[in-house]
Amino acid sequence: MSIVKITNTDICQQDGKIVLPQASLDLREGEFVYLIGKTGSGKSSLLKTLYGALQLNSGSGEVAGFNLRTLNRNTIPDLRRKLGIVFQDFNLLTDRTVGKNLLFVLEATGWNNPAEAEQRARAVLQEVDLGHKWDAMPFELSGGEQQRVVIARALLNKPALIIADEPTGNLDPETSDDILMLLRRLASDHNSAVICATHDYRILHHFPARIIRIINGKLVDDEGFRSDK
Repeated sequence: MSIVKITNTDICQQDGKIVLPQASLDLREGEFVYLIGKTGSGKSSLLKTLYGALQLNSGSGEVAGFNLRTLNRNTIPDLRRKLGIVFQDFNLLTDRTVGKNLLFVLEATGWNNPAEAEQRARAVLQEVDLGHKWDAMPFELSGGEQQRVVIARALLNKPALIIADEPTGNLDPETSDDILMLLRRLASDHNSAVICATHDYRILHHFPARIIRIINGKLVDDEGFRSDK
């Protein structure tokens, strides 16, 4: 089953400039892919289109069952509840504990039962091996631990798709490997699709998977690692 299916779409920047003309991409549930390309090549614009931050005006596009051409102010939040988003910058709320960071997201996405929300938050924190950090403040955590909290936050609503934009950009190589192994494991455990944009070609060799390359304004798809090939 395809979680992402875009066909003959022009991926544009905020100002309307086309950065990836006639792009097509098919990403299936449980699949892990890398997105690579030079700075300014259109990686972030593609990812922003997938989570509704940039509008799709041509071709066809569907993400987690949502038509990207018909997204509006009311349906974008519904789409994002189906997604987990992990950025290079952690963007944790610094004035509250790890646990309250997670509870804040659950409350914002419609979890009205406090006991169920806490149970879910503690469960995802356990999944990233930080169950013991519930009462810790973000500044008390290492960079790798903060990124694990961000991944836990992304898992809260059981996403069909995890979008990871340079998730290891601020981390040392050993910690980067830990984060990649965690993302790969979680994709497998939850059957979530993962698209991971990265500049770190080292991890492509350490953790091989299907690669989507942006070369000269075009998406070039290496399907050699698909599990059904």
